[in-house]
Amino acid sequence: MRRQGGSDQRPVIRGRWLEPLLGGLLALVTVPLLAAPRSPAADSDWGTYLGDKASSHFSALRQITPRNVANLEVAWIYRAGGADTNNRTQIQCNPLVIDGVLYGTSPDLQLFALDAAGGRELWRFDPASVKGAGKSGVNRGLVHWADGADRRIFYGNDHFLHCLDARTGRRVASFGEGGSIDLKHDLGRDVGALALQSTTPGVLYGDLLIMGMRLGEGPAPAAPGHIRAYDVRNGKLVWRFNTIPRPGESGYETWPPNAHTYIGGVNVWTGFALDEKRGLVFCPTGSAAFDFWGGNRIGQGLYANCLVALDAKTGRRVWHQQLVRHDLWDRDLPAPPNLLTLTRGGKKVDAVAQVTKSGHVFVFDRETGEPVFPLREVAAPMSDLQGESAWPTQPLPTKPAPFTRQLFTADEITDISPASHRQVLDRFVRLRPHAQFLPPSREGTIIFPGFDGGAEWGGAAADPDGVLYVNANEMPWVLNMVETKRADGGPLSSGEAIFTQICAACHGIDRTGNKAQNVPSLVGVGQRLKKADVLALLKTGKGVMPSFDFLSGPQREAVVDHLLGDAPASTPASANDPRGKEELGGADALGGIPYTMTGYHRWLDTNGYPAIKPPWGTLNAIDLNTGGYRWRVTLGEWPELMAKGIPPTGTENYGGPVVTAGGLVFIAASRDEHLRAFDRKSGKELWKAKLPAAGYATPATYSVGGRQYVVIACGGGKIGTQSGDAYVAFRLPR
Repeated sequence: MRRQGGSDQRPVIRGRWLEPLLGGLLALVTVPLLAAPRSPAADSDWGTYLGDKASSHFSALRQITPRNVANLEVAWIYRAGGADTNNRTQIQCNPLVIDGVLYGTSPDLQLFALDAAGGRELWRFDPASVKGAGKSGVNRGLVHWADGADRRIFYGNDHFLHCLDARTGRRVASFGEGGSIDLKHDLGRDVGALALQSTTPGVLYGDLLIMGMRLGEGPAPAAPGHIRAYDVRNGKLVWRFNTIPRPGESGYETWPPNAHTYIGGVNVWTGFALDEKRGLVFCPTGSAAFDFWGGNRIGQGLYANCLVALDAKTGRRVWHQQLVRHDLWDRDLPAPPNLLTLTRGGKKVDAVAQVTKSGHVFVFDRETGEPVFPLREVAAPMSDLQGESAWPTQPLPTKPAPFTRQLFTADEITDISPASHRQVLDRFVRLRPHAQFLPPSREGTIIFPGFDGGAEWGGAAADPDGVLYVNANEMPWVLNMVETKRADGGPLSSGEAIFTQICAACHGIDRTGNKAQNVPSLVGVGQRLKKADVLALLKTGKGVMPSFDFLSGPQREAVVDHLLGDAPASTPASANDPRGKEELGGADALGGIPYTMTGYHRWLDTNGYPAIKPPWGTLNAIDLNTGGYRWRVTLGEWPELMAKGIPPTGTENYGGPVVTAGGLVFIAASRDEHLRAFDRKSGKELWKAKLPAAGYATPATYSVGGRQYVVIACGGGKIGTQSGDAYVAFRLPR
């Protein structure tokens, strides 16, 4: 139930987490509960995703300081509703706050506006009200645009971009078709049956809204990830930059001929950074699909895994740097880059810094793309998978040093307990020894840092002094490849084979699902769902599950019959289909990929802790003027390990930090369901508060009525934690 109330009302807090929340706040107060002297704070917005177009995560507010942060108290709690009882929903939204109004999204992807001082709901928009639109994926943020009295909120959901009146929550009819545009259009080829979701907001340059998108990354066909700019007034396409070049475009020669007609991916799913003065938009791209086998895309593959600087007005490429060549490890650039100004050799350098899943920071001159710290080429191992040709070298920065460990050796095996050590060691000796850029294999390849970093989509914060604050995961994963063809080399076209190729990566070969990834088990699915229901899910998708509408009707029937145990193992999925083989393709339509992976598997010990020695999660302050570190601390804790006298280990974390002129770094992100404040100079933890669910999102800070607030979305739902529906705002007492 959503809380209603004005800004001067005390919040009504009910539920099983009341006592831990209040108890945690009181226990953490180390000074009397009287607000320490503080400077006044003028009203201040959080008007752009991640704070500003530079993606700095920085706020000039200074009312909350290291001296008084321990006095923070709950200002209001808003229950958005829509949380899934099976703990599969999340809230990843970094809300906007403009002129005293907070805009955010619910676990079930509805958009709402609140009184930012009191948490009272003003209006709500349900995308399911739009004909043809569904609700899928997640939402990480919104875009606000204003021209006089014309104020609009741009909101991506499913494969649509919606334009709403910021005052009423109603769609603006003059934009697109009745207030929405279909992002499956204008990509240069038909992607109508392929997965595409708008999860992260674009960036505004004048009256242009520059957009990215999330796409399929598996062995199934995937849409291309071209970057597009739309007119904010009418929704018309203004320019498109082809991330997979077409004939005559620069970079076309780095792919096989005509790759643009069948390769997908190479998308910006993370968001952008914009230098408005120079008119440059910085675009971090992901890998080409399929993530883990690239025999059909042999070559360097520009502009995959690149930081690309485009002319924001025209979409013309100004410069690019490729950070991973011929990616075989799902090493997408995971977050928007940060724009910041450094002092190097006594001179000011306007730079752009890009954090990576591998735990590196690449820093470039904003205008030229030249590295601020030299890059080095390191030799990379070759692949032994059929048809694959790994790139022989990869670039790495000489500074800063990585913010995660780079090798998982026997010396790094967990020592949490003797039993855990033995269990991990038994598996360790059966896998290929870990090395940087070791290609995927059938025997099992250690991916460390893992598929979720290093850095992840929460990204880094940057202060005006040139210091970067980045949280990191140190979790090993294991990647196993399996063949998708028969021993005689013929294609597997049964329902079982299609499941293996396009479903097993998430649900597992054994169909047991992946709780940590919010992927349900399919074992016994016939006891829970009717055949017609499963067929409908394959066609439409649901939540984080994409649509598999590119499969023909008989192919979907074959997959469902396999899941229900009703199909002969050798029944061709293309049998009796009225379309020709070239149109349908059977197994060939799935890309002719000879391998798939068995699933995304974190390497955990028998107690569910990471297989590597702690720390498992850290927060790092890196001085990019020098390339050195200011400090590094653990982020998050396991209470049961603390009770055994084990020092804080850190936990997996999702969502980024916010840094303030008041001298603090605020971050939730950890699986232990806390929001924390750290001293910006020393890294000392000064305050933490228990949340109703984990805050897997980036906080926002703003000022209304002269009072500074910090708000965090508490959606939980990842890595096996409970789902939630709350936004919690904190402020100092009067």
